[in-house]
Amino acid sequence: MSTKIAELGELAPGQTKKFVLTCDGREIEGFLLNWAGEHHAYVNQCRHVPMSLDWVENQFFTEDGCFVQCSTHGAYYEPATGECIAGPPCGRSLFRIPLQVD
Repeated sequence: MSTKIAELGELAPGQTKKFVLTCDGREIEGFLLNWAGEHHAYVNQCRHVPMSLDWVENQFFTEDGCFVQCSTHGAYYEPATGECIAGPPCGRSLFRIPLQVD
């Protein structure tokens, strides 16, 4: 089963959008991001401690727009891969949510 989370072209590069999916009867918050024209989606949860990443509602990128940053610990994640490159869960990756464009 698929869930529509955005219209094609809705997010400009550097923009994000939160959404909620139901998986096995549980609601899971995710976020969609447009990184350099490519879209990626991840579960909105730091891999160090299970807390939301956004530091302000729907704000996931660092100030310079280069990384996704955890609001709690400051961990940096690569937007295209979800891999943590700095911070407590270094080497671990965000949980990717598969995308389908229709």
